[in-house]
Amino acid sequence: MATDGVIQARAGERAYATLLEEIQSGALPAGTVLGEVEQAARLGVSRTPLREALRRLAADGLVAQQSPRVTVVTAVEPDDIRALFELRRALEETAAGIAAERGDRAVFAGLVRDFAAVDLVAPGGADAYYALIARFDAELDAAVANDYFTATLRTTRTHLVRVRRLARDNPDRLAASVAEHRLIAAAIAEGDRELAAHATHIHLHNALESILASLDDGLAARHPAL
Repeated sequence: MATDGVIQARAGERAYATLLEEIQSGALPAGTVLGEVEQAARLGVSRTPLREALRRLAADGLVAQQSPRVTVVTAVEPDDIRALFELRRALEETAAGIAAERGDRAVFAGLVRDFAAVDLVAPGGADAYYALIARFDAELDAAVANDYFTATLRTTRTHLVRVRRLARDNPDRLAASVAEHRLIAAAIAEGDRELAAHATHIHLHNALESILASLDDGLAARHPAL
């Protein structure tokens, strides 16, 4: 029989996973107050595992504590996005180059075909594309085979899921992103380290510009007099 400690740990893991998904999906938008009593009741856990879940989310930078018992979902600010992409460039350009040297070329050739088959206008097409990106990221991590490196990448991806939502309403950007990922995968499959890193640089530059433009458009829509 599981001990109380194990049960609490499992409850904390469930609470963390649920809150993480809700923050990343936008179900819990920036500024949402996460009161301990209310969230514990909603998630069906006691307050001890909930506090552990909130502690982990705070360490991720996804929530901030306003008072001893009140936590809020943090905002995604332009400066935060720029800082995130600075780190992404350093990590992902290097990772793509390493993968071109170490990766299984057949695996990445298969990903090239999968990116070519993406249909964004089909029902669930965008979700399927993001699932394909997750597969690509997993293969990139496997090719790099460096636990320190991939642990840092996973941290950046935790925030990236929130940021990527800003591109979901931009069909042109999504289509361009598919082509960019296909080029990165093709360069890795061909063992071209320089092209893999450069294609990743171009992809991240375009993604950042599009996301910042989406933020500007959203601000203008909310405050047309600005």
